[in-house]
Amino acid sequence: MSATARKSAPLPDDIRDMKGGTPIVSLTAYTTPMAEMMDAHCDFVLVGDSLGMVLHGLPSTLGVTMDMMIMHGRAVGRGVKSAMMVVDMPFGSYEESPAQAFRNAARIMAETGAAAVKLEGGVHMAETIAFLVARGVPVMAHIGLTPQSINTLGGYKVQGRGDAGAALMADARAVAEAGAFSVVLEKVPATLADEITAAIPIPTIGIGASAGCDGQILVVDDMLGLFTRFKAKFVKRYAELASDGEAAIAAYAADVRARSFPAAEHVFGDADPKSNA
Repeated sequence: MSATARKSAPLPDDIRDMKGGTPIVSLTAYTTPMAEMMDAHCDFVLVGDSLGMVLHGLPSTLGVTMDMMIMHGRAVGRGVKSAMMVVDMPFGSYEESPAQAFRNAARIMAETGAAAVKLEGGVHMAETIAFLVARGVPVMAHIGLTPQSINTLGGYKVQGRGDAGAALMADARAVAEAGAFSVVLEKVPATLADEITAAIPIPTIGIGASAGCDGQILVVDDMLGLFTRFKAKFVKRYAELASDGEAAIAAYAADVRARSFPAAEHVFGDADPKSNA
């Protein structure tokens, strides 16, 4: 399903049907202009709770709220036409009970226009995933490194090495059986990611996993070099916009202090007060 061939955004079932085919392309998006830039190139865009760190300066995703996700979801929704939009459910919005998860997922979808929500967790979240799917809420699952659980995982560590691989495989099978239409595998050893991809009937979306996954996702600010607080091993920088932007700001500041900006072409004359030229 190429971006150029589509006339409308795919639905969750379309993403599910891409299992084993052309790799699924995805990035995170948080603003309308960024969503517009990636719309023609991505199969789906994720309004990720990573916005708390890359846009709001939070130390983790734990402080992100429903209102923040909805605000950014609305912004991204204005910028996508060809790509499907998925919105993260923030920490504390779904863990208490399936009923709580449904209320908040329904609010996200109603107020943003998202086609699906994403939530973190494997076996222990299978009941909630099934509850949501049965009530018309498509769910993208997320297993492996789950950033909302860093305090119990002991930090941003690779998940599923050694004997822990069996538990991660069980998580993948559980979310697939519960009705998730796809699953993000984050920071999982490549061999295990390939085994999971072969074992389950829904697409795997890798981030720090394997090129053998059914698709890939990155945080757009990481990929563009806008977020520079740290760089994960799995990030490939396709640009260095932070350094380019700082250089541009420094040049602007120098021009202002030298009174070389604004120049004549940037100011208005008084010959015709009705003209904007």
